Amino acid sequence: MDRPDIDETVDWLQGRGYYGDQITHQRIVDGQGAETEEISVSDPLSIALRQAGIQDLYTHQVRAIESVRNNKNVVVATPTASGKTLTYVVPAIEHALENEGKTLYIAPYRALINDQSDTFQGFADELGFGTSIELGVQTGETSRTERREIRNSQPDVLLATIDQLHLSLLPYAHGKKHWRWLFQQLDTVVIDEVHMYRGVFGSHASLILRRLNRLCDYYNASPQYICCSATIGNPVEHASAVTGQDESTFTLVDDDGSTSGDRHWLFWNPPIKNNGDDENQRAPDPAVGPDGEVRAGHDERSPEQIATALSTGTNSTTESTDRSSEPADEVALPSHQEVVGGERRSHHVESVRLFCDLVTKGYQTLVFTAARQGTEQYVDWADKMLRERGQQELADNVHAYHAALNTDRRLVLEEALRSGDARGVWSTNALELGIDIGTLDVVLLDGYPGTSMSTFQRAGRAGRGDDACLVVLVGADDPLDQYTMREPDELFETGAERAAVNPYNDAIRPDHIVCAASDHFLSPDDETYFGTDLPELVTEAESIGRLARVDSGDRIQWRATDSDVQWNTNIRAIDDREIALIDRNRDEQLASLEFGAAVRDAHPDAIYRHQKQTYRVVELDLESDRALLETTSTPEYTRALREKSITIEDTYQTSSTDDYEMAAQATLGKLTVEDTVTGYLRYSDPSDESPQECEFDRPLESRSVETTGLFITIPTDVEATISSQAESQDEYLSALHAVEHALISLFPMEILCDRGDIGGLSTVSHGQTTGGTIFVHDGHPGGAGLTRQAFGQLDVLLEKTLKLLRNCSCRDGCPSCIHSPHCGNANRSLDKQLAIQLLSELSSFSRSQEINS
Repeated sequence: MDRPDIDETVDWLQGRGYYGDQITHQRIVDGQGAETEEISVSDPLSIALRQAGIQDLYTHQVRAIESVRNNKNVVVATPTASGKTLTYVVPAIEHALENEGKTLYIAPYRALINDQSDTFQGFADELGFGTSIELGVQTGETSRTERREIRNSQPDVLLATIDQLHLSLLPYAHGKKHWRWLFQQLDTVVIDEVHMYRGVFGSHASLILRRLNRLCDYYNASPQYICCSATIGNPVEHASAVTGQDESTFTLVDDDGSTSGDRHWLFWNPPIKNNGDDENQRAPDPAVGPDGEVRAGHDERSPEQIATALSTGTNSTTESTDRSSEPADEVALPSHQEVVGGERRSHHVESVRLFCDLVTKGYQTLVFTAARQGTEQYVDWADKMLRERGQQELADNVHAYHAALNTDRRLVLEEALRSGDARGVWSTNALELGIDIGTLDVVLLDGYPGTSMSTFQRAGRAGRGDDACLVVLVGADDPLDQYTMREPDELFETGAERAAVNPYNDAIRPDHIVCAASDHFLSPDDETYFGTDLPELVTEAESIGRLARVDSGDRIQWRATDSDVQWNTNIRAIDDREIALIDRNRDEQLASLEFGAAVRDAHPDAIYRHQKQTYRVVELDLESDRALLETTSTPEYTRALREKSITIEDTYQTSSTDDYEMAAQATLGKLTVEDTVTGYLRYSDPSDESPQECEFDRPLESRSVETTGLFITIPTDVEATISSQAESQDEYLSALHAVEHALISLFPMEILCDRGDIGGLSTVSHGQTTGGTIFVHDGHPGGAGLTRQAFGQLDVLLEKTLKLLRNCSCRDGCPSCIHSPHCGNANRSLDKQLAIQLLSELSSFSRSQEINS
């Protein structure tokens, strides 16, 4: 289908009936021509490259390959669609053809393994007569027979997920019929999408790779690492932390030589709700989260009401409006009731309208949205709108893509994107990774992805080759999105966020040390891989019967007592305790939740939504780790109330006021965080502003974790100034609470994380600090390295926090500045104006101290 010029399309969008100055920023990022270079490769490989239409390689590909040839570890950190694949495919094939060793390719997800195996196989099939290499693929879907065949054939290239390395390769490093041959001959390890190994999952991966290094050393193998990454702020440091290799051994390749067309960016901010918006929409929100909380920006109507509105063109749940005079393609989407402050209309509604307009114009469009349920819901909205416009064929060719789809369905959709048959797709971050989906015209971001890294990674899905493309960022109604909408230059001009990983996480390191003892006998020399405090960890594991000393003459060794320790170590989660959710009437398990999520979301009398069905929790039995649920039909929802306490166990580093532009002393340390659900709020419907507060006779079992965090103490002079302006200690606490929320919301601007990965607490007094204190901590046991990374950038985060609060249009606080979807106090006790005054005083106090010094 022919498509119009992008500039013409932007003008056309501005003339649409629903347009009301939503475009807040436009820019064009100029494309570039290809920079190529010749490289000498063997004849069979040269034939395969020519068959793929490749004459010369990009300069960054050549530099990476030459570095591998010079026995260096390599980090390739270039944009999406820049051809990173060839930086490891070429060395892998060369080593196979020259019998120089085996290549192990590791990816975080199965879909990427399947995609890259096709790429490897495509080159292998074109190597020419009499030349061949053998590939093997091991994922959770690989059958026992196929696994046996792989071990027997000993392929040149083995592709496996990090999970399979942990569960199936490392534990079977011995024995002729297992994987010893791989570790003896391992020459190259490819870590694709290394930026995905961050936080707790990355900490698990870093320990798994240390176990791999340990076995390779035992077998006298010394593989090189080729790491491919999105653009992040610390690619070499991060690759080093993940792989356990010294930073000095890595060559960084980040000079992109690939061709690209002009990329047109639009920042599209939904309008602020006003008093003219419909006040009568009180139906339950289909997008209420598992904690019963109404997500900002979601529609308040049931799917049936939305369908009716879309098919009839009505804009209200209570009355019909004659729209016969309006164009057929201006079908009304859900509107929203007015709230106090600067709350904006749904970004999902705006995205659906834009999506329908763009695919109708002939643009193949990919939308990234946050949730699996969202992809299905918004495709349904778009389908109805397109059919109302008479675009039945287009409606048939828009689809949802997410990880919950079965493999066959995902492969069909990927091929449809490549062929152009799929005209539009709504996807979760499942398509953010390097899966080949061909050329796209438009990427629509339904909400800021949370980090500049993800933003540019997703945007890079459009505009292959030298064709111009369009990227539209639709802002959601939360602080991070609205900050980005107001400060667009920061997205393009500030460096990418730093990735954080913690291989010394004491909540998971003991498990991997026991896993290592199961992989191969543990010895005191293994401090090299697991830290100098290994003896203490081994002593503890011995004392509880997880390790047993082995009599081996002069050598000191330990073995694991649990033969299934790898299977009992979940690398995708850190809270091993799970609560089963049971439909009591059908005696059927609906799902399971980690303990912390269960006491929050499935507490007694909680409203819980699952697969479009509403349930009420009738019993939570923590002795048997079961919650019993019954179906119900109600617009109610509940939200847990929590009390948190923090104990400072140790301090690692303390700043002085000279370290920051703001006069807030900060300390990094080890914290114990205890979180207790004490009751809940019961809302009669999503518009209920006066929920019933229900308190349990006895608080639920607490969740206590040791983690890493920082705490900020307010100087005495600043505290005195703010306290004199507050009517009570409660008002001062509300100011601290508001600063805490806003500060945490901006963490993803500096550190690669999700807002939910960070927790906090504010207090006007604490037994271990002086004066008002704001705690910010990693949300996972042992810490994921997030607050540790943020500690050195706290001044930047505090300055941005002040800017966020000053620039939000509301007076008293709203979802765009100080409300948090994770607040244990239901966003009560927040004072925006006093928070602004507090941060302003900190800034002024710091400057006066500097002048007087």
